[in-house]
Amino acid sequence: MRIAILSPFYPYRGGIAQFSAMFYTELKKEGHIVQAFNFKRLYPDFLFPGKTQYVEKGDKAIAIESQRLLDSINPLSYFQTVQALQKFKPEVLIISYWMSFFVPGYAHIANRMKKYCKVITLIHNAIPHEPKFFDRPMAKLFFKQCHGFIVLSDIVRDDLLKLYPKAQYIQNPHPLYNHFGVPIDKRIACDKIHIPNNKKNLLFFGLIRDYKGLDLLIEAINILDNSYQLIIVGECYGSFEKYQKQINNSPAKGRIFVYNYYISDDDIPLFFSAADALVLPYRSATQSGVVSIAYHYNLPMVSTPVGDFSQSIAKPGTGIVVPEISVSALAKGIQSLFTEETLNSISKQIKKEKVALSWGTFTKKLLSFIRR
Repeated sequence: MRIAILSPFYPYRGGIAQFSAMFYTELKKEGHIVQAFNFKRLYPDFLFPGKTQYVEKGDKAIAIESQRLLDSINPLSYFQTVQALQKFKPEVLIISYWMSFFVPGYAHIANRMKKYCKVITLIHNAIPHEPKFFDRPMAKLFFKQCHGFIVLSDIVRDDLLKLYPKAQYIQNPHPLYNHFGVPIDKRIACDKIHIPNNKKNLLFFGLIRDYKGLDLLIEAINILDNSYQLIIVGECYGSFEKYQKQINNSPAKGRIFVYNYYISDDDIPLFFSAADALVLPYRSATQSGVVSIAYHYNLPMVSTPVGDFSQSIAKPGTGIVVPEISVSALAKGIQSLFTEETLNSISKQIKKEKVALSWGTFTKKLLSFIRR
């Protein structure tokens, strides 16, 4: 099958570029003719809240060869992208969608291409975590140009059907991010990131944004005894100052370690190997790619009851989903995780779940849907 994928790819960094690269690689492995169509400009610099949109020296990114054509704010590039797609003559075009900012270009391209091939949209978020008034009508406009959809969680499926009740879709959990390297010994990992290796290490990992509830986790560590320490890892979108004030005023500040920068792929094994549990104290969520990394490193999880966590963590028994979004619930959930019986049970369930979350399973299900 001839398959075009329109998405961020290398040299862009981040979860969606990684997802698309692994998806592309799996399709190629199965013998399909696949072409990556990339952005020439993803976000204008003044709209991007982080340090850089691009892979930096030392990042272990999957360098997919792509045609960099689409400029999110230049309508001329929309026509150029359509021309390149038509020249490739795909049987199916797969578009990565996560926010309405890209709808003008995406809707134009989908509208032109749907006459020539099937247009399938892989929805990471139907509605952004921090929504604006225009997100729903813009998403609805784009979705009406598509033949079908792939969703990764119940909450995204529900958002899709509210916006476009006639949508044909398949649902499949987020496959594993398994390209970061193997786990290493906890003591070695702790030594390399310069923290004590004799504590129960709680990991908060990923881009730091208000909806992810880091403030709740910092308060929760105050309740936990001295056998626990918190590792905060990731670049902050916005100011880290309010979190730093919390840490400075915390009685547990000597047990809180902060790495407030974008973590290269090479360093991900260090932080996940140093950790004993991943904590997701989110106030809202859809699905999380960080969960997929935790599975790869056999790491148990504690999360709040939002987004897909009841399906991706509680249902398979790979962690604990606390009953409410609160400091006390997080602290109790963390404490209940660290019993020998619970950790043994979770370890067994993670091994089972990893088999179901393969990229091979994901692509076979998608290709069956496309053929139907």
